[in-house]
Amino acid sequence: MKWEQFLDRFGDLPLIEPPVVYAGQTNTTSLQAQLSRWVGTGRLIKLARGKYILANPYRRIDPPVEYLANKLVYPSYVSLERLLSWHGLIPEAVPVVTSVTTDRPSTYDTTLGTFTYRHIARRLFWGYESVTMHSTECAMALPEKALLDLFHFWRGAVTRARIEEMRFQNTDQLDAERLRAFAKRAGGGKLTSSIEQFLVYCAKG
Repeated sequence: MKWEQFLDRFGDLPLIEPPVVYAGQTNTTSLQAQLSRWVGTGRLIKLARGKYILANPYRRIDPPVEYLANKLVYPSYVSLERLLSWHGLIPEAVPVVTSVTTDRPSTYDTTLGTFTYRHIARRLFWGYESVTMHSTECAMALPEKALLDLFHFWRGAVTRARIEEMRFQNTDQLDAERLRAFAKRAGGGKLTSSIEQFLVYCAKG
């Protein structure tokens, strides 16, 4: 397949994956070698195994990094500090796209950013929604679930001092009853006490 033909067929895809390229082709080995050559010449960017994106100036669309995060590891959804920052719940910008997955933990350092994944049990893989960004659908945690995920991964007690270190803001957008319900669904215990500690912190300011 020539480069011009490749661009014509796949240039509008936000992410290019070999199964799509190989569909209907008989010589997949040759196509695989071509993909590797195009990566070597800078026409394609390899983000992870079997995950490619067109390099500039060939790229027609720039998919949001949240969409790429969902695709690099599936299933996963954006959560933790990245999601809290996206909702304005913490003041710092979080350049690393943090997600949770039922797959093993991993990190991908790419030219488009760093993507990190934390492993979570299947029984806790919920509390996210589909958000449309630049005509792509991105799996993003609800803000209450992102907070719960954060406390889930913290080691030790969730104290007021640790909460204050996060410099939470705009907490009035959080639904207290949803937080309590999520903590109960997740098994209660430490998460319930963490959420109650957080709500006391929000009430006192």
